[in-house]
Amino acid sequence: MPTWISGTIFANYGTMNLIIKLVSSLVILFTVPCDIPYVTIEKAMESNDAKTIINLGTEKVLLNILGKEGAYTHSQAQLVLNEFFTKNPKGTFSFIFKGKETSDGIFAVGNYLTKSESFRTTFHFRTIKSVSRLESLTISN
Repeated sequence: MPTWISGTIFANYGTMNLIIKLVSSLVILFTVPCDIPYVTIEKAMESNDAKTIINLGTEKVLLNILGKEGAYTHSQAQLVLNEFFTKNPKGTFSFIFKGKETSDGIFAVGNYLTKSESFRTTFHFRTIKSVSRLESLTISN
């Protein structure tokens, strides 16, 4: 093979490799919701810290906890979530699904496990002024 052909192939290969890496990075950057504080939520759930969870919320937070449903101010929402933690303390928490982005926002699903029960949690975040805020939290068994 002539030198000028092999040089062109390798030059194009390097350029193509760079383009593939750039496109891959952009796809990852725009598809993974980075500003959802998953670790903060996990720690707060395990330490039964209702204040930290609710402070991630919009002005009013929609809660549906074991069928008790409503739109609450932060102080009211903390009371409702603290009541749940008082009845179901010292659980372990882990996300089983993170970051399903839809036109309505970003969803994440987790499990909160106590010694006697398992609860499914669904967090719904809405982006407001480029910041993701907790809009609703559902806890069911």
